[in-house]
Amino acid sequence: MSDAHAMTLADGTSLSVRIDGSEGAPWLVFSNSVLTDLSVWEAQAEALKDRFRILRYDQRGHGRSGVTEGAMDFHRYGADVIALMDALGIGRCSFVGLSMGVPTGLAAVAAAPERFDRFVAVDGVSRSAPGREAFWGERRDTARATGMAEIARQTAPRWMPGLDEAAPQMERLRRMIAATPVEGFAAATHALASYDLSGVAATLACPFLGITGEKDGAMPEAVRAQFAAVPGARFVDIPGAGHLPNFQDPKAFNTALARFLDATTTHSPKETR
Repeated sequence: MSDAHAMTLADGTSLSVRIDGSEGAPWLVFSNSVLTDLSVWEAQAEALKDRFRILRYDQRGHGRSGVTEGAMDFHRYGADVIALMDALGIGRCSFVGLSMGVPTGLAAVAAAPERFDRFVAVDGVSRSAPGREAFWGERRDTARATGMAEIARQTAPRWMPGLDEAAPQMERLRRMIAATPVEGFAAATHALASYDLSGVAATLACPFLGITGEKDGAMPEAVRAQFAAVPGARFVDIPGAGHLPNFQDPKAFNTALARFLDATTTHSPKETR
């Protein structure tokens, strides 16, 4: 079963949502990165829909979700996760966040830690690196001055190193980035510029997996450093992949994710919706 629709939050913002899988199966929630939409998880939804009830959604200002005026922060992005869970009757879930989806998920955990059975951080960290304000400010200015096509041209090859410029996945990513609303991206750059949810990471008590693309710069080292204190934390690098390992090499990514889910299966009561 697959269901794509929009859900309106209390503040009037509409979030684009897609649900796959059978009713009654354990919930698995996926949160996308900046500059992508819920389709970035297509291969994971296809691989896991027979075992899980899967919720994907477009973060505010991305994909088909509404754009919030002004700067965003991760408290609000995290609140969206809890609001969707409440609206859909999701008592508990396993959470998978990609890049910006990681601090989004940590903010949600801070609000309701008892509702998360597992946490998977994909090429994302609990606190921003020093000096990121200048980088994200420059990206924001470029988007407003020249449009999202230029952001797509610059970003896609950097996020998927080693992939041919003409590869279908590269073209899909360029289209995804170019379709992101300028002000949705701009709002997200404020949240990404300077955040610190390391205190939440230190309290994680559920099973944790960090998955990173081997070629995503310093990210593999940063993920290990920032989440090493989580009890029983596991880490996997996807060889040859960059910032979007789930999208660039879905086969290797799905294998790593499925192994973690299998190894940490609990026998909690099924959800009612």
